[in-house]
Amino acid sequence: MTNDDIARGVLDAVSYVVLATADADGVPWASPVWFAHDEYRELYWVSAPDARHSQNIDARPRISLVVFDSTVAPNTGQAVYMTATASQVRDPAAIDRGLAVFSRASVRAGMDPWDADRVSGDARLRLYRATVLEHSILDPDAAIDVRVNVSPNS
Repeated sequence: MTNDDIARGVLDAVSYVVLATADADGVPWASPVWFAHDEYRELYWVSAPDARHSQNIDARPRISLVVFDSTVAPNTGQAVYMTATASQVRDPAAIDRGLAVFSRASVRAGMDPWDADRVSGDARLRLYRATVLEHSILDPDAAIDVRVNVSPNS
């Protein structure tokens, strides 16, 4: 199994990503959100625009993310670490594209499908997207915490 395979496996198996954001003053904030990905390069989630992480993204769109399985025994799991730029999706065509990705994952998980009415107008939630700049995992062959870059979409 290659390092790219490890990254794909984690991103395909886990439903939550932890967003690491910071406000305008640089105060950090971490938030887990349920997500769906498109070819491992774009991650989508829905959040309220007044949520702290959403406000932080408006102030500072560069974020970090991590996806990991918290149910495995210590020293047996793997994680995918990412850097990205994030924003609320506002363009109607981009909303439709992102919701198609998000809705497919929702339906696979036994939830209702999503449409633009659920993330626009008077709706409480909005669609957000992180465009991943870099993926990495812990080097499975290293005895210490060493990250190696991976390309899960290769």
